[in-house]
Amino acid sequence: MASGRLGIADLAATTNTTLYTVPASTFAVVTVNLVNRGSGAVAVRIAIASTTSPANGEYIEYGVTLGANAVLERTGLVLAAGQNIIVYASAVNISAVAFGIETATS
Repeated sequence: MASGRLGIADLAATTNTTLYTVPASTFAVVTVNLVNRGSGAVAVRIAIASTTSPANGEYIEYGVTLGANAVLERTGLVLAAGQNIIVYASAVNISAVAFGIETATS
């Protein structure tokens, strides 16, 4: 089972990106950080989704304004096997990192 950094991405503008998928027979406790490396504000989203296209009810952050050089952190996210962390940014210069621990369910 993995622990530490579970997924990283340099987000493309206006594109859903799968940051991390929980392996089969596993659950994970995860923290997600989004960092704005740019000089302007960017709107960001985070979803915990059953597919790579989140449904409206799967977003935990939506349209949050991330200021220049700012960080958005969500901690204590518990995900079941097969769930995906999907991140999105309205512009470039956003780094996304998922870190935590995976644990076998059997």
